Amino acid sequence: MEGRLFIDGKWETASNGAFSVRNPSSNEEVGTAADGSREETRKAIEAAESARPGWAGRTAAERASFLKEIHRLMMEKQEELGELITLEMGKPFQEAKGEVAYAASFLEWFAEEAKRVYGETIPANSPDKRMMVIHQPVGVSGAITPWNFPQAMVTRKVAPALAAGCPVVLKPAEDTPLSAVKFAEICEEAGLPKGVFNLITGQNAADIGGELMANKTVRKVTFTGSTEVGKILMEQGADHIKKLSLELGGHAPILVLDDAEVEKAVDGTVASKFRNAGQTCVCGNRVYVEENIYDTFVERLKEEVEKLAVGDGFKEGVALGPLINKEGWEKVDRHVKDALDKGAEIVTGGRGWEENGGYFYEPTVLKNVTSDMVIMEEETFGPIAPVQKVSDENEGIHLSNNSPYGLASYFFTESMSRGMKVAEALEYGIVGWNDGRPSAAQAPFGGWKQSGIGREGGHQGIEPFLETKYISIGL
Repeated sequence: MEGRLFIDGKWETASNGAFSVRNPSSNEEVGTAADGSREETRKAIEAAESARPGWAGRTAAERASFLKEIHRLMMEKQEELGELITLEMGKPFQEAKGEVAYAASFLEWFAEEAKRVYGETIPANSPDKRMMVIHQPVGVSGAITPWNFPQAMVTRKVAPALAAGCPVVLKPAEDTPLSAVKFAEICEEAGLPKGVFNLITGQNAADIGGELMANKTVRKVTFTGSTEVGKILMEQGADHIKKLSLELGGHAPILVLDDAEVEKAVDGTVASKFRNAGQTCVCGNRVYVEENIYDTFVERLKEEVEKLAVGDGFKEGVALGPLINKEGWEKVDRHVKDALDKGAEIVTGGRGWEENGGYFYEPTVLKNVTSDMVIMEEETFGPIAPVQKVSDENEGIHLSNNSPYGLASYFFTESMSRGMKVAEALEYGIVGWNDGRPSAAQAPFGGWKQSGIGREGGHQGIEPFLETKYISIGL
């Protein structure tokens, strides 16, 4: 596949040429993508600004009709889009098709939310006044997306922006640009007006992102990625007081209380931890289990994890694909070795390997884990479940909250009383109570502390793309 830039409704080659996109399972080239520049990013921003008045001026129902058509086309092309996801980033094909459905759900949800951007009237402070509040589009919006969900992270940002009336310039991750190219093709097929959606792929994230941040025409930037990069974007946005939505790093705890249903807790832990080979910002990264059920939980977790096959995402029965690259693999290996050096024991797994240019790691369970191990302090982004014993729920809550991150957390208990206390005590934007997969288009997604600013999804997801205007009328 050959990808090009999509600017002002037209496909263009990049002045810097193209770069290779490779399958992480085999390191084989799956296509090329245009290597966009700062100048081409500026051109895309200008196209978006030209399209802004017309798009913002359309009715909510008109904007919704475009989103619904894009949704229809995505689901019609679910197999094709899923194949491309597996080729670009390695996740198993069935999981990739599930991502396409998840991605499309944001288009459907925000098509309806476009019609629910309500204003209000305010009782006036004198009889010769009327007071009202309306919401209007913030303006041209930049979106920067990661590689681990190359369709879902696009729609989770683009759908609310378009629904609100904001044209978009998208910069996808350089590892997975071709999924974004396919999305642009679908936007074109759906008849989206020129300039409303623009795509800049490229290897120089500093140039493309730098233009999005420095250009005063861009009123809003939404980013998913590391906390370190998020801090840089905050600094860059200061000159123009640019509006930012930041979905940043996570280090999700899983807390299993002694009254939990062990089978339910194990299933939820596997669902959270090993999805996408552990390469998600909300996957459980550290597991805390009350001592009364620790051994039972670890043994059942071992049995379920050993059922997970590793390999190429297109092979039948494969549950875990490759890690995205050598650097990701080395980080996982480093975390495991550090834990073993400090006294942890391998329950199952613990082996990584390189095969035909791809980097793989067995799903791994570690026991006798302690808080001084790097894996309990840093996000691993790999298929490793370190399980630490805790004396009671208070220790579990303390250790869970003892992190600068606050994106997602999980806990398991059958007690409503204990559950409400734990849910309220966890300092996280997302809490899965007996639920290893809480993400949904209709629910707000985002973090506390250094895990970000703002929310995506839910009715809250459209709000960052709207300005609030108060109008006072003298009669």
